[in-house]
Amino acid sequence: MKNLASGMFMAALMASAISMSAQTPGDTTSDRAPAADMATSAPEIVATCVAAIGGKDAISKVKSVYTESSIAVNGANNPSTTMLVDGVGFKSEMTFNGKKIIQCYNDKGGWSIDPTAGAPDPTPMPDDVYNAGKAQIYVGGGLVDYEAKGGTIESMGGKSGPTQIKLTSKENVESVFTIDRATNLVTTILTKGKMQGQDVDITTRLSDYRKIDFGYVIPYKIDVDFGGQSTLTVTVKKVELNKTIDPAVFEIPGKS
Repeated sequence: MKNLASGMFMAALMASAISMSAQTPGDTTSDRAPAADMATSAPEIVATCVAAIGGKDAISKVKSVYTESSIAVNGANNPSTTMLVDGVGFKSEMTFNGKKIIQCYNDKGGWSIDPTAGAPDPTPMPDDVYNAGKAQIYVGGGLVDYEAKGGTIESMGGKSGPTQIKLTSKENVESVFTIDRATNLVTTILTKGKMQGQDVDITTRLSDYRKIDFGYVIPYKIDVDFGGQSTLTVTVKKVELNKTIDPAVFEIPGKS
């Protein structure tokens, strides 16, 4: 049970980080891109999302993101913090049953500490795990400047119903974003992950959007479903932008 919960927490942190870095607000402005129901090509649809979070100029003003959250699973709330420095690194820390679980990515690799899974010391991530979560080191997520990051996109939606965009990263990791046509909000993100060594489809649902500094908007509630087997909820309690964060925190302890 501990290993299952640990795996859920790791996947939840990844899902919440991805969703918090790739959102669109529901308000309208005169200079925003056409709404998703008017856009026809995949690049146009992605442009609506980028414009809706303030555009590249606003995103460029966010150099770091610090959050404090609560992760609810099996009736218990577990405190969590995340630190992100754009293009440098992402680190999450979570307390579960009195033990701290750490997951960290930088621009070269990743590492983790998970005493609940028998790994109390810093352990380098396998390449597939690192590649699946590497996008977390970027403010704005994988859709922003996806071409410069080596990614490709394609539209999966029709002329009616929600719009879907599939993003394939340079590392061949696929994520499917569902975008509400009326609001330009990303409502779900579909990804794949592993639970106890088994591949599962992870569905992340986003709600309770709030505008913070620089007009940046993020969901404060994130519900994660692990292939219908388990669910959990991430509730954001606090967000700080451009907080000073030492890049050294993203390096694996004991390594120069």
